[in-house]
Amino acid sequence: MDTIILQITSGRGPAECCWVVARVLKYMIEEAKKASISYTIMHREQGLENGTLFSAGVQLEGKDVASFARQWTGTVQWVGQSQFRKHHKRKNWFVAVNALNLAHESTGINDKDISYQAIRSGGPGGQHVNKVSTAIRAKHLPSGLQVLVSESRSQLQNKKLAKSRLVELVRLELFNQQKKDMRAGWKNHLEIQRGKPIRTFYGSDFKARKDETNYKQKRRSLKHHLRKELLE
Repeated sequence: MDTIILQITSGRGPAECCWVVARVLKYMIEEAKKASISYTIMHREQGLENGTLFSAGVQLEGKDVASFARQWTGTVQWVGQSQFRKHHKRKNWFVAVNALNLAHESTGINDKDISYQAIRSGGPGGQHVNKVSTAIRAKHLPSGLQVLVSESRSQLQNKKLAKSRLVELVRLELFNQQKKDMRAGWKNHLEIQRGKPIRTFYGSDFKARKDETNYKQKRRSLKHHLRKELLE
């Protein structure tokens, strides 16, 4: 199952762009649900106005998630009247959706990266508790994270539990690090390219634009038909 992180940013634009970020986030999540793609909102930077966001980060997981991400990555345009400045003449507002290339991409853990140490269980339990080394300390060597498990009297069972808990601990640490990286990278967002938006929405109800490709194809077909008639 593939994983991609998309970040929606206003590029430090005005309140109208921050409103678009919030709407794009909602629209993107609705599309992800329809495509059976799971999502986790990793980061939201609240805007100055209610219902607005400076930026938002979404982790997407599922089949064909790369194709889904390509349909969003780029500039998103909204054409509409500002609801914050009623007499403002500007009608075109732009935000960017970027695929993040974080340093901590992989969530997989190799068995060779885990060391196990059998130690004697401590605490109450009778005269035999310290005679057998059933407790297991598991350590993830790259990160230094470790867990100690001693619930079971079986060393094998404790080893299985230790690995499972260590994997979850490493994933949690990775998730928290990704959120930190996203916040740290906020000031480094690229300038939004206003030409050739990948998505265009209209009006206060944020309706999507009809398929632009089909329109262009029909226009080219019509021109070709007119030329043919003139030549005849």
